[in-house]
Amino acid sequence: MRYSLLLNYPEMSADELGPEALAEGMRAFDEYAKALDAAGVLASAEVLQPVAATTTLTLASGELVVQDGPYADTAEKLGGVIVIDVTDLDAALQWAQRAPSAQYGHVEIRPVATRFVDGEWTAYDHH
Repeated sequence: MRYSLLLNYPEMSADELGPEALAEGMRAFDEYAKALDAAGVLASAEVLQPVAATTTLTLASGELVVQDGPYADTAEKLGGVIVIDVTDLDAALQWAQRAPSAQYGHVEIRPVATRFVDGEWTAYDHH
């Protein structure tokens, strides 16, 4: 079963973190990604650029509206997405709690419903 681990945490610049905390964070995430990969459960790991680089688009009103910044203005920002393929939710929870950002933010664990591969949509049965 595929799960997306949505890593939400307070966003800090490299200057705000300082070189030691930045290096430690990079080391912790590198170790985490390598553990996922070594276990054969890592489908992808994406670290996102700062929220300042975000652009949000909607056509909900019938007109194109484009805004700088994220849709929701919250203290925690979506900082990364990790997709894993594991046996069940319990296994996903075990991996999610090992995410370094779980120590100072939240990890949303969301089952993947469908994915597009090789020109076709594939649905996942999570039962």
